[in-house]
Amino acid sequence: MRVAITGIRGQLGSALEKALAGHTVFGLDLPEHDITDPGLRETLRALAPEVVIHTAGYTDVDGCARDPERALRVNALGTQNVALACQEVGAILFYISTNEVFPGDRTEPYLEYDPPRPINPYGYSKWVGERYVEQICSRFYIVRTSWLFGGRRSFVTKILARSKEEGELVVVNDEFGCPTYAPDLAEALVRLLESGRFGIYHLVNEGVCSRYEFAREILRLAGKEHLPIRPIPLAEFRRDSTPPPRAVLRNFAAAALGICLRPWTEALAAYFQVRADR
Repeated sequence: MRVAITGIRGQLGSALEKALAGHTVFGLDLPEHDITDPGLRETLRALAPEVVIHTAGYTDVDGCARDPERALRVNALGTQNVALACQEVGAILFYISTNEVFPGDRTEPYLEYDPPRPINPYGYSKWVGERYVEQICSRFYIVRTSWLFGGRRSFVTKILARSKEEGELVVVNDEFGCPTYAPDLAEALVRLLESGRFGIYHLVNEGVCSRYEFAREILRLAGKEHLPIRPIPLAEFRRDSTPPPRAVLRNFAAAALGICLRPWTEALAAYFQVRADR
């Protein structure tokens, strides 16, 4: 199978390249390939992929809040560009979206069929990208995920970096989500592709935790559970973006196909094992 991956140098793109071993994979990423450049459509036409997995995007959530127009140019219009190219070459499009398309104002997990209502520029730009995919493509998967880790930059690496500094860590205890390991998500995406069941899916590692609980488990696995860590509410944590307090995703549609990800605690332990083996 001929598969093109946008954002192949990112943590999910890198994991997908490994998960798709045995297939012909074309990697598209900055600076050579910009998803906002109309010329990308010519590139995809020349490659003639059967599948395009669109992981590229402006994922700096606070940066999106500071520059909403850039967020829309990259995450919305960039996705429109990719979607148009897929429709022209007859490729299946996988669009990777986010839990932040939801407001996070309820206790129940969000199903794939719940109406999005983003409350920040990042979530809004990704939701507009979803709309373009639905309006342009005849064969597509929209996959929402959350709190992705496994690459060089994530909440996990930030906590580990801060653990090397003196003083206590301060972490929010009333923002909840589902930590998701990039290699687990990549394998699930491949299985979803093999199913041939197009549509909208939520793919996250099982289980829910707060940022504070996530940080404590990171420190425990790093052998640093003795370090002081103080929980604070979102209201006291200053940042440019407004994250949804409880945008917890439930994997309902993919689970019906037998596609489930292991608990996030097991996935995090596996991540630390990989780090130890390097």
